[in-house]
Amino acid sequence: MKIRSSVAVACMVAGTIAASSAFAIDYPARKPGLWEIQSGDGTTGKAANQTIQQCIDAASDKALRDMGQGMGKDMCAKQDLRIEGGKLVMDSVCKIGTTTATSHAVMTGDFSSSYRMESKSTYSPPLMGRTEGTSVMEAKWVGPCKPGQKPGDMVMSNGMKMNVLDMMGARGKK
Repeated sequence: MKIRSSVAVACMVAGTIAASSAFAIDYPARKPGLWEIQSGDGTTGKAANQTIQQCIDAASDKALRDMGQGMGKDMCAKQDLRIEGGKLVMDSVCKIGTTTATSHAVMTGDFSSSYRMESKSTYSPPLMGRTEGTSVMEAKWVGPCKPGQKPGDMVMSNGMKMNVLDMMGARGKK
């Protein structure tokens, strides 16, 4: 279960960051280097349940955005992104299996040193017993990637290491 939740968090992070290319609004790509991304269920208003470190460069950041764009096209009947008062506001209606998830998210930050996303979703029929959910994700640039890390490398809260680009490549070969 821990591996499944870690992979789910990795996909959520990739999909959230990828939202930029799924829409016509242009905003800055993330600064290359090591990012620390904290995500939580949003009940406390802070992102503290999972922490991921992710090494990126311009190409891997673009690949993650492209992956999110593809996921959105396949799963979402509605994707709307707009800028309101300097904030990115996203509204979507997506299928997760047999469940329809209707989500509203607000992103703030400069993407060169930090960003934050708060989202609220409703699920019909309930998803894993839940009719609604909230989440908070906070990310900050912590410096250059560590020695031995390559773009796409992620270290999960449980210490599990993976390379998202390698996983994407393996998925494409099946």
